[in-house]
Amino acid sequence: MFERFTKEARAAVAGAVTFSQCAGEDSITEEHLLLSLLDQDAGRAASALTALGVTDRRASLEAALDEARRRGGLTKADTEALAGLGIDVGEIVARVEEEHGEGALAEDGRGRRRRSGRRPLTAGAKGVLEGSLRIAVGRGDRFIGGEHLLLALVVRPGVVADVLADHGASYADVERALHGAGREDGGEARAAAAG
Repeated sequence: MFERFTKEARAAVAGAVTFSQCAGEDSITEEHLLLSLLDQDAGRAASALTALGVTDRRASLEAALDEARRRGGLTKADTEALAGLGIDVGEIVARVEEEHGEGALAEDGRGRRRRSGRRPLTAGAKGVLEGSLRIAVGRGDRFIGGEHLLLALVVRPGVVADVLADHGASYADVERALHGAGREDGGEARAAAAG
């Protein structure tokens, strides 16, 4: 699949590896892919993120990702569903952190040793790469670009998609930024990427 990646998409994956290394984590996550796309200065994904104002709200976006990590990676929907059952995730996080220290629920991969020099992709990050391929194929594109990675990030249910949507980059917003108001695919690419 990587042979189909454009220079922009390859740079995004390489940047995700760097973010993983800098964070001291043993694997590459969806969050690392997003942060790498945010660092890009050129390309369709960078243009869309800039047009949507996401790059201007990067500090807020990173804070929201950190908060989700503190909750053990629970999405907004997970938190709301548990609240509907009378479970206060905020209180549980506070109690766990009181007993075990701040960030005790964070899934950061620290403390595990890698046997090889390569960092594996988490299941979520693999899903994003696979989704980007499905989006590209569904649109009739021969190559996978940063825009396909970005669309796969916003379509894949989870914390990254939630945080992006909260920062003005839902699937529909990204579609409009990439393709203009005239292009609507009726959700076919979204369905294909969700797998």
